[in-house]
Amino acid sequence: MSNDLSKLSKFIAVMLRHNPEEFGLTLDEEGFTPLDPVWKAIRAKYGNRYDEKDLLQIVEGDERGKKRYEIYQGRIRAMYGHSEPEVSYPPAEPPALLYHGTNPKAIEAIRKEGLSSQARQYVHMTTKLSNAVVVAKRRTGNPLILTIRAKEAHEAGTVFHHAETEHFLAKTIPPEFIDFPED
Repeated sequence: MSNDLSKLSKFIAVMLRHNPEEFGLTLDEEGFTPLDPVWKAIRAKYGNRYDEKDLLQIVEGDERGKKRYEIYQGRIRAMYGHSEPEVSYPPAEPPALLYHGTNPKAIEAIRKEGLSSQARQYVHMTTKLSNAVVVAKRRTGNPLILTIRAKEAHEAGTVFHHAETEHFLAKTIPPEFIDFPED
């Protein structure tokens, strides 16, 4: 995604995730709002700098396939909500293994308590090791990659959600289903 589209994506995140009321938006119980008022806010800030093609490119996802927004029946929402309302997805059966990148400072707590959504609504996991590395490098120069035995966790009762092609979500992952890198 070009730097220019990245600006638009960040602005949409502010509208849909953090301050919808500031833009006169009302989110329904699943985080959707009509697309027309979103366009009005984009036009008010950027004029004609962006068009529908730009928005659709953002909705399609970034170069790694990570989707942040979805449009359905003339409404748009941020996926992976960070604030209210909670974005929900149907339960899904995960693959055998998933990956989660983290900061080395968090390892001891994860060993004891597992992974939890903390300030987010879900723990984010990916089917691709390379994606986990990229995400973790946003927070640390020395990422550690955890392997989640997702199928085992699912069989033991952990509920997974498949929000998009390469990403799965869960509220928590107990430590007994996490393989840690060797110290």
